[in-house]
Amino acid sequence: MDIKTLLLERDLHDVLCRYARACDQRDWAALEDVFLEEATADYGGVHHLQGREPILDMIRMHLEGCGPSQHMLGNLLVDANDSMVKSRVYVRAAHRGAGSLADKTYETLAEYQDRWALTPAGWRIAHRRMDISHEQGSREVLRPLIKVSGE
Repeated sequence: MDIKTLLLERDLHDVLCRYARACDQRDWAALEDVFLEEATADYGGVHHLQGREPILDMIRMHLEGCGPSQHMLGNLLVDANDSMVKSRVYVRAAHRGAGSLADKTYETLAEYQDRWALTPAGWRIAHRRMDISHEQGSREVLRPLIKVSGE
């Protein structure tokens, strides 16, 4: 492996780490530095999204009303040729409910398959596909922020 490939892997790894931390810290502004403005995404075959704002809206919709979460990414593989840069990385995302759902959890094992674009500000995800291989617990913990008396 040459130094150029190693540096590319490191750059993509950095963006992926920023994505995971932004999700877990609910730092929505940081996610703007992860996706292209015209990015597309297919999350689990359920959400087919066009544009960064709809992608970020979907992420917020699932995490704002959720309790603590941890997105762990690993086993990054990068495939780069003259015309395209793609990557695959495993994700294990654990979520705990909030409020009346605090006793519930949801965990997923999946793979992100990303296509990348180099911008003047660095690498950004142009397209993301999430393939879920396993789910455990209750998806109901993934919800928008809901203000309910008593919670």
